[in-house]
Amino acid sequence: MPPPRLLVLAGLVLPLLAARPAGAAPPPDLFARENLVAWCIVPFDAQKRGPEARAAMLEKLGFTQFAYDYRAEHIPTFDAEMAALQRHHIRLLAWWFPRTLNDEARLILDVLTRHHQRGVQLWVTGAGAPTKSPEEQRARVATEAARLRPIAVAAEKLDGTVALYNHGAWFGEPENQLEIIAHLRAEGITNVGLVYNLHHGHAHLARFPALLAQMKPHLLALNLNGTVPGGDQTGQKIVPLAQGELDAPLLAAIRDSGWRGPIGILNHTDEDAEGRLRDNLAGLDWLRQKISGQPAGARPVPQTWRAPAPK
Repeated sequence: MPPPRLLVLAGLVLPLLAARPAGAAPPPDLFARENLVAWCIVPFDAQKRGPEARAAMLEKLGFTQFAYDYRAEHIPTFDAEMAALQRHHIRLLAWWFPRTLNDEARLILDVLTRHHQRGVQLWVTGAGAPTKSPEEQRARVATEAARLRPIAVAAEKLDGTVALYNHGAWFGEPENQLEIIAHLRAEGITNVGLVYNLHHGHAHLARFPALLAQMKPHLLALNLNGTVPGGDQTGQKIVPLAQGELDAPLLAAIRDSGWRGPIGILNHTDEDAEGRLRDNLAGLDWLRQKISGQPAGARPVPQTWRAPAPK
């Protein structure tokens, strides 16, 4: 039997060989700057930027969209964050949201209302051990749907959506998330979808193109990552784009899927957020050339990451 690394590569590459007919025109560029979203740059930033410095940095790099993650220390600056984004012409695409409609969640909704932020995605996580029977699975889906329903109803009042965020555990499996979405839709809740993160998707790599096809009707955003097979087990869970062995086939699979939603570019490290965003943007530019069949030149050398020494 082929080793897991080869199975992952085959699972990504083989479906792409028949993805587009020979001579077919490429679809519109999914990875253009105006479609990119900066993600994981608030609590993850060696420079500890505040709202104004962060928004100015995003504008300088050419970002026009931003997904906001926070910690308790950032709550007093919520209003300043919204004002800075508006000054620098940055759209608030999404907000990392509490798991329940608690007091902190209501505070966030009040901030969005005050600053006339409509149509924002609320990214919500969950947990849970694997279920052991069909009956337990149905009960878990119903329980999670009940937890999420009040958030979805609140989001609807602001023309917003709820995006189920894959962050590991039972809730992080897209098939389980799709069951929750189906349960909610059966109850008339239609503003719930998915946000998929490649850095939390190492276990899905061998079946990623098929999984993407399942997620596509409900996918609200997709966050990229430099991806090494088994990287989550070898200290390479988060790698700059163009430095991962699977980056080109993953980007080609996403491009050829026909999905055209927002694409997240992340820091999610202890590095300077601007430096890591620059490394990812340079890597994405190189990968775009590579998967289009154009001369890509030398692979970019990141400034915020070094490949681990061979063992």
